[in-house]
Amino acid sequence: MGMRRKARELAVQTMYALEFSGTEPELGPLGWLSHYREELDNLARNAGVETDSRIFTFADELLQSTLRHVGEIDEQLSSHATNWSFDRISPLDKSILRVGINELLFADTAAAIIINEAIEVSKKYSSENAGKFINGILNAVSKENDAK
Repeated sequence: MGMRRKARELAVQTMYALEFSGTEPELGPLGWLSHYREELDNLARNAGVETDSRIFTFADELLQSTLRHVGEIDEQLSSHATNWSFDRISPLDKSILRVGINELLFADTAAAIIINEAIEVSKKYSSENAGKFINGILNAVSKENDAK
């Protein structure tokens, strides 16, 4: 597995853990910024990833950007989740999509790579049909972003 894939997996795992972290509900996802690093540190340690590695650094950058832009990311996710309410999307798929949409909107990586990586992460951690759903959402976000 490549370094960037492992970093994306750590970012998704951290986002998923934050969903269940007990952050004050009124703070919402932005409250996660104050303690995401603890979750990332624990997950990295369990995965044998050193905090001074390129994997950890990339995961940390993805998380900081995702958490800073979570409002915009969730708007994109909601607008492209045709026939799905935001609350019906599983927390794991939501985590994969948030990290993927963040990269599509705010990184210089090619959309095809981002989408493929998100699908591969979903194959490893999510349900059998999640890849199609994730592909559809990320592809729609990518096309809209390219049209701007």
